[in-house]
Amino acid sequence: MAYNLQDIKILLVEDNRGMLHLVKAVLQSFGVGQVITALDGDSGFNEFCRHNPDLVITDWLMTPCDGLELSQRIRTDPASPNKFVPIILMTGFSEERRVISARDEGITEFLVKPFNTRDLYRRLYKIIESPRQFVESEDFFGPDRRRRRVEDYNGPLRRDIDENRDGPISPDDIVFR
Repeated sequence: MAYNLQDIKILLVEDNRGMLHLVKAVLQSFGVGQVITALDGDSGFNEFCRHNPDLVITDWLMTPCDGLELSQRIRTDPASPNKFVPIILMTGFSEERRVISARDEGITEFLVKPFNTRDLYRRLYKIIESPRQFVESEDFFGPDRRRRRVEDYNGPLRRDIDENRDGPISPDDIVFR
């Protein structure tokens, strides 16, 4: 399905100018109305606060502030205009520990370099079609890290509210903020 993305504003944070221009051109070819760019996480956060974009796409490895630090600032800094914004992290590293680390910092989607236009469009599609609820706990704020619901789970109880229930938990029993 093709979307009309003319009214969408995306912040693209990438320190490699060639990759920055390439991804910006791809987003514009998708019909994205406005692509704001920054070359590192610090200037990215400033642009984020200034423009309040609908989506952030950021590289992981940048200095002085990388993509995970940017994500953390977006999710927790009082100056952030929208801590719920979807964030796509681009990286050349796809090891499981890195994916888990990114997920645990509040990243919405993970995009491994090199990627093609279809890969990027799929991430946009997923964000539009399957927005993830946000979870807030003592040590985490970000999109729900669980990708799928296991209906026949018979393992140990995982939440305090589970102990006070007589029957199975329904989606209505869980409060998302």
